[in-house]
Amino acid sequence: MSLLEVLAIAVALSMDAFAVCVTTGVTLRRLSPGPLIRMPLAFGFFQFMMPLIGWFMGANILHLVEKWDHWLACGLLFFVGGKLIWDTVTGSDDEDQKVDPTAGWTIIVLAVATSIDALAVGFSFAMLQQSILWPSAVIGIVCTIISVCGMLLGACIGRIETLRRVSGIAGGLALLAIGVLILRDHGVF
Repeated sequence: MSLLEVLAIAVALSMDAFAVCVTTGVTLRRLSPGPLIRMPLAFGFFQFMMPLIGWFMGANILHLVEKWDHWLACGLLFFVGGKLIWDTVTGSDDEDQKVDPTAGWTIIVLAVATSIDALAVGFSFAMLQQSILWPSAVIGIVCTIISVCGMLLGACIGRIETLRRVSGIAGGLALLAIGVLILRDHGVF
């Protein structure tokens, strides 16, 4: 597989992470080095690991996971997106009440939800008898870079109060839409 093909796959897999990072940047408004490092590295790590896991799972196990992975990803995105909308509408996202979405279980949930589709990529590489380590590394690096860009963009948007309110709701709706698109892509509709 050529570098261009792997890059195209990496960018496509990173779009969910980008949307979540923009939303997180809007929520945090002012990024300190901790969150700006933690979230992109977590997303990049999971995007690196999931194709490896999918590649090693093989045909016998992957079909079991494929029956519910899209429901899990959708549920996680609905939870986080719904909470973001609720917090924006009710004003629960004010500075004094803010929980850092780049720490604890929240970051793990988001990283898993945005990288589950990479399992299928790893499985596809196994079926095509392609090596997986190099493409997984490219996918992880690209996702990390795209995630940093998303957080920086979101932080710029979040500094403008009117845009922050609108983008908080839009970001939550985007996470809900990503969940619906995951279900659509898996033939639920």
